[in-house]
Amino acid sequence: MPSVKSGTRKITIEPVTRVEGHGKVTIKLDENNKVIQSRFHIVEFRGFERFIQGRPYWEAPVLVQRLCGICPVSHHLCASKAMDVIVGVPSDSLTPTADKMRRLMHYGQFFQSHVLHFFHLASPDLLFGVNSDPLKRNIIGVIQAFPEIAKKAVLMRKFGQEVIHLTAGKKIHGTGAIPGGVNKHLTSAERDELLVGTPELNADIMVAWIQEGLALFKDYHLKNKEFIDGFAAFPSNYMSLVRKDGALDLYHGVLRAVDPEGKKIFDQVDYQNYADYISEEVRSWTYMKFPYFQSLGMEKGWYRVGPLARLNTCDFIPTPLAQKEFEQYKAYSKGKPSGSSMHMHWARLIEALHAAEKIRELLNDPDLISGELVKTGVRMGEGVGLLEAPRGTLFHHYRVDPNDQITMCNLIVSTTSNNEGMNRAVSWVAENVISGQREIPEGMLNQVEVAIRAYDPCLSCATHAVGQMPLEVVLEDRDGMVLDRKVKNSNG
Repeated sequence: MPSVKSGTRKITIEPVTRVEGHGKVTIKLDENNKVIQSRFHIVEFRGFERFIQGRPYWEAPVLVQRLCGICPVSHHLCASKAMDVIVGVPSDSLTPTADKMRRLMHYGQFFQSHVLHFFHLASPDLLFGVNSDPLKRNIIGVIQAFPEIAKKAVLMRKFGQEVIHLTAGKKIHGTGAIPGGVNKHLTSAERDELLVGTPELNADIMVAWIQEGLALFKDYHLKNKEFIDGFAAFPSNYMSLVRKDGALDLYHGVLRAVDPEGKKIFDQVDYQNYADYISEEVRSWTYMKFPYFQSLGMEKGWYRVGPLARLNTCDFIPTPLAQKEFEQYKAYSKGKPSGSSMHMHWARLIEALHAAEKIRELLNDPDLISGELVKTGVRMGEGVGLLEAPRGTLFHHYRVDPNDQITMCNLIVSTTSNNEGMNRAVSWVAENVISGQREIPEGMLNQVEVAIRAYDPCLSCATHAVGQMPLEVVLEDRDGMVLDRKVKNSNG
């Protein structure tokens, strides 16, 4: 971090709370308390790209998912898709059973992850207000004040985890996907456990409950339009997978990117060729890179991924209830891409509804119960896997030598692609909320975190660590005298 020049002050938020992983924010003020610099730092280094080298390729799907305890399924499946290419079976030519089992696993991951983020991490800010008492503004406060909402949130996440358990073998760090396919079917009893289950844990009730969650957000939006539409809102480019016909597809498809007006930057791109379209910039003050579109350059080519990007790039959603919500969402933005960071919550809940509909649809498919599990083809030396993780587009790229050992690994995780967007969201809050202030109200600092939290970042793709570390923010003058200090305890 550069030294602080005479007359400037620095605010530090470390760690950022109610997100996955560890990060900090620094905001520098001039002698008039005007913001002159704001940065969102990723302060952990994981090194997976390096220590996966030398391992046999078939271990990759199991090893790399240790990046994260919240989204291991995404890494497990993305690495498996890359290894499909290595064993000569592109992911669009898997057996019907393998394709549907993987998709069921993936939709289970989406459902539980989106529910976790909205109800456990984001909803306290909405239900109580960003300036409310931090002792209440947390999941415990939600449980106490809104017990029915909290109960349904817990059961929805449990359902998603059960889908993962029965398809991957374990709820966390499973083994269900293997190069060229999967290693198990669902039994009839397992299918019925998810499809029929109990009155409070079955596919139909999950669809109904996530619709209630979506209605909750829409009602809040109706009453707080200025905040939801304007908070940390700015234009950007967007990228995601889409199906070849333009439909939302979270598991497989082609790459599409659009500009702030919705005009296509590229479309129908085979993701095996992603390196011809995307480069990464390194900056000295963070471990996380800054990807950008090569055709637009570093300054103008940055982009956002995730729920907001996916609904900004796709043409329609191929399930009826989510499609109806999508049509309302697009009508609200008059058909143009939405630039509001807070609209990510809206898009996230529409995707959760889509995931619940797809889970119910797949559970009625007989291919889950029987059929060929694995295919093989002509061995290749290089492969790229790509899918939409809950937080956005995820890239896994590997090279393998003739001895079956991995020689190169490049991962572009979703949060990396959102790095510039999150930094700009922090800058928006710094310039519109903090600039000109001499004191640091807790609610003001929380708005920095609200802006980051909208992206549901997995800062190091590491295990979720909410509430285990204190937060201290200190405002000093140019001589080092403390003007104000705020501390959050482990309860937030």
